[in-house]
Amino acid sequence: MPDCLRIDSPIGPLGLAADGHGLRRIQFHAPADLAWAGAGARWGGSDVLQRAREQLEAYFEGRLRAFDLPLAPAGTAFQRQVWAALATIPWGQTRSYGELAAAIGRPGSARAVGAANGRNPLPIVVPCHRVIGADGSLTGFGGGLPAKRHLLQLEGWRAA
Repeated sequence: MPDCLRIDSPIGPLGLAADGHGLRRIQFHAPADLAWAGAGARWGGSDVLQRAREQLEAYFEGRLRAFDLPLAPAGTAFQRQVWAALATIPWGQTRSYGELAAAIGRPGSARAVGAANGRNPLPIVVPCHRVIGADGSLTGFGGGLPAKRHLLQLEGWRAA
């Protein structure tokens, strides 16, 4: 049963969910109720959620470049492999889907990498916003392209 917390951010309200294993989910556009969190969710102030709130606030203020939180995303082995690769993209840098596919040793799987990227349950903390099109264009993002642009610009990115 996850503990949940809703926080305001410059890109809209975020819902955070964690359990004894770590941070499980960050939800964009989280409503004020717990409908986004699923059955059995409850409002809670666990240590993980409080640390996540503090670190996200510091990130949005430009004071934090790397998160230090216990993470427990649920996904397939391939998805977790892609998410682990996302976590290695340094603050202020971007990668294309093809580059990410090559980094995990699957150079023809850019589309599958894109699908796994789109299912990342921990956006921002696992920086799927740092993945852009091969031509430098912004591509889909669960929080919307304006939010993706905001996150990248916060990190110093300039459109090509």
